[in-house]
Amino acid sequence: MAFDGIVCKAIASELNMLSGARMDKVFQPSKNNIVLGFYSDGKNYALNCSIDPGYYRLNLTTNSKPNPKVAPNFCMVLRKHIIGLRLKSVYTLDLERVIFIEFEGFNDIDEIINLKLVIELMGRHSNIILLDDNNVIIDSLRHIKEIDNTYRNILPHYKYQFPTTNKINFYDINSSDEFENHLNCEINNDTDLANFIAKTFNGISNSFIVEALNNIKKDNSSYAQTTSSHTAKTSFHKDIYNYISNTVNNIDNLKFKLLSSGKDYTVEIVENKKPFELNFAIDDFYTVKENNSNFKIYRDSVLKLILSTLKKYNKRLYNIDAKLKQCENMDVYKLYGELITANLYKIPEVNTEHIELENYYDNNNLIRIPLDKKYSPNENAKRYFKKYNKLKNALEIVSIQKKETIQELKYIESVVYELESATTVEEIDTIYDEITENSIFKMSTSKSTKKMKVKKSRFTKNKTVKFNPIKYIVDNHTILVGRNNKENDYLTLKFSKKSDYWFHTKDIHGSHVILKVEANEKISDDLLIKCSEIAAFHSKAKNSSNVPVDYCLVKFVKKPNGSKPGMVIYTNNKTLNVQPKNKKTLIY
Repeated sequence: MAFDGIVCKAIASELNMLSGARMDKVFQPSKNNIVLGFYSDGKNYALNCSIDPGYYRLNLTTNSKPNPKVAPNFCMVLRKHIIGLRLKSVYTLDLERVIFIEFEGFNDIDEIINLKLVIELMGRHSNIILLDDNNVIIDSLRHIKEIDNTYRNILPHYKYQFPTTNKINFYDINSSDEFENHLNCEINNDTDLANFIAKTFNGISNSFIVEALNNIKKDNSSYAQTTSSHTAKTSFHKDIYNYISNTVNNIDNLKFKLLSSGKDYTVEIVENKKPFELNFAIDDFYTVKENNSNFKIYRDSVLKLILSTLKKYNKRLYNIDAKLKQCENMDVYKLYGELITANLYKIPEVNTEHIELENYYDNNNLIRIPLDKKYSPNENAKRYFKKYNKLKNALEIVSIQKKETIQELKYIESVVYELESATTVEEIDTIYDEITENSIFKMSTSKSTKKMKVKKSRFTKNKTVKFNPIKYIVDNHTILVGRNNKENDYLTLKFSKKSDYWFHTKDIHGSHVILKVEANEKISDDLLIKCSEIAAFHSKAKNSSNVPVDYCLVKFVKKPNGSKPGMVIYTNNKTLNVQPKNKKTLIY
């Protein structure tokens, strides 16, 4: 259900319980959000005003938002004008998605003043506007000029104009017959009927009508299959009118109701309702949706940076392989140079395109040697030796480069894996922190236009460590799983004891898994298998049926100097082939 006029009116009705509350705080956590702080009867309340195009709403909130160190201009205007005032009333006009918040108080010379904060919740046209007692705009979150495809100016010192609509006000409908007169008689299915009502009547959303139709048909089995008779349609339309009318006339008793596994919601009438119940339910619903959306946007932005680096290194590996292919012929060039030099005494000093010489490495069989006729045979021999030496040096350098590039690719792929496994914004923060500190990502991160907040935390002995591994308790033993490369390093190399067991999938990207044990404690084979199953689940091969997992004591795990986060070498290991299992499927 959209945040329509019905929900707006119900929210405003609940907020009126705060009448008389003192306005004491204002802050703006983002460009689309204003949070107002009220104090009433010994309690603090936070009113979230969001004009985000996808999640526009007004509701009391218990979910904290970051307060910027530097307040934006509109936030400063609100602090100047409304802090210290009392909340007078909150109301809407009919079913319009416009909520008025009235404040009253005294100015510097003890004169009574009345101000209004107008919250327009209309998708991408949403706005927050501060008015004086003459309905003149003091300022607004978004400034809109009449020339910007609108019919009104939302600018300081302009008279506020209420938004207009061509839709019908449901409160002007006095009977079901009048309601039916506005309906299209040719509509024969619920989808078209819901769309038509939503487009015809102001403040009523499509999803509300869909839920209304479902409830009406559930209560009256004769509507299970809509007939085409005029009598049946009239009766059906009458029930729809009564349902809407009953809802809008019982605004004070509306309660939030989740639909389809929490993906959508509607409202229903109840007799007993807790104070601000609809406000806080709306807050939780939209906060979850907003957090999920922000998480996805953040993750995709970081993933884009990583994949661009991955593409660059794959291209580098392709070029390295091309150079190595050229080096395959270097021994041929050396042979050509040797044969030409060994036979100079019998080669005529004539520039030619090729010569045939006996190859003493191949039973003196004739070999055809191409020459550049711009140069003498002696010069051609020198050129072949030069080419051979160049490729020989290149082979030595490029072979090292290939080894390093493969290591870099493995590390980048491990970062991709941990990003795909991340479930919170904090985990992505740690991953972004890791890549910004790594030289191979610096080019990509410096070109990024996204301003990503990074929480710095370095895993060192002398600094505070942000450490929150996944924890399992199996057979009275603690098993810890690293969430990212930096946490893997800290878990294995700093936190664990030498007598603990270390697990990791063999040649497959995954998390470090530590089994905490006491010194000289004997571990059963069954527990080793269970730990290996957890390690297999926390790896890229978690969907496979048979995964090899290496394990050894922590004392045999080392980190080479200069190696990337999460990269270690180990010895004295054994391997188990297991099926991945996680906390939910661990039935021991």
